[in-house]
Amino acid sequence: MKHTNALSRRTTLALLACSLWTAVPAVHAQTSPWPSKPIRLVVAYPSGGVSDVVARALADKLSAQMNTPVVVENKAGASGSIGVDAVAKAAPDGYTLGFAAVSPLTLSPHLGKSPFDPAKDIAPVASVMYSPVLLLATPASDSKELKDLVAVAKARPGAVRWATSGPASLGNIMLEQFKAAAKVDITHIPYKGGSQQITDALGGQFEVLSINTSPAIVQHVKAGKLRPLAVGAPARLEAMPNVPTLAELGYPTADMTSLFGVFAPAAVPQPVLERLNAEINKALAQPDLRARLLASDNVPTGGTRAEFAKQIAAESENNARIINAAGIKGE
Repeated sequence: MKHTNALSRRTTLALLACSLWTAVPAVHAQTSPWPSKPIRLVVAYPSGGVSDVVARALADKLSAQMNTPVVVENKAGASGSIGVDAVAKAAPDGYTLGFAAVSPLTLSPHLGKSPFDPAKDIAPVASVMYSPVLLLATPASDSKELKDLVAVAKARPGAVRWATSGPASLGNIMLEQFKAAAKVDITHIPYKGGSQQITDALGGQFEVLSINTSPAIVQHVKAGKLRPLAVGAPARLEAMPNVPTLAELGYPTADMTSLFGVFAPAAVPQPVLERLNAEINKALAQPDLRARLLASDNVPTGGTRAEFAKQIAAESENNARIINAAGIKGE
């Protein structure tokens, strides 16, 4: 009996030691420092565009600061929703991030076509930049100033055609806000993307378009092929100091910009999210990155996670109101 009890105690101790030994790797894995392997940055737009160029410049800065590779992967489509959805469904370990405009979180859900829940599936990490929206007159219009365009729209309801990058796009929201504020009837011409829209604008297929600023657009303006009537931005652009904002011209509700930032899966640990926010703000403070953003006619932002989340919530609420009032439908 004593021999049996002794054997039982030895067996129990051996099993306990074995369980403790096998638990060591798990404990070590849970407490290993972050980051300890490459980070994937999903860009929700095609390669080669302004947003892609900015994302890659930011990735280079983060790689150097954190001594960890930050690898860019493009997942374009559905106005950014495909890329953001890939982030929402990724493992919440801090090794998959997304770079996109906030519109997949603030527009698509109100049109019933979002594959994820912005409030439950996505964590805002940091605001990176805002991309101003230019309101441009084409060769089909004689308007030299925005007031001229308004006068034509009032005299000939529906005659002015305003092109945007698509139904329920930021340009469409801006148009509806402008129509309501100016009390005019303007015909919406939706496009699928920007390249054909620019080609048709240069050919005078419509009178006015709203489009995110870019070096290519600025070149068309400087060449006199397109005339800037106003800009949607908090302040005038350095590249176009004589072009007033929509707010300056009396249309503050239509004075919109495309806000871009970094996102993560919702369940990523808070310390990792805060570390990422701090690293992104550090990168945005670097003179060379700021200069690169400004050279592409985008304005660096930054700030806390709470501030970014508040901006997203406010834009989502505003978009919902406009979509419902104007009866905007998704494709």
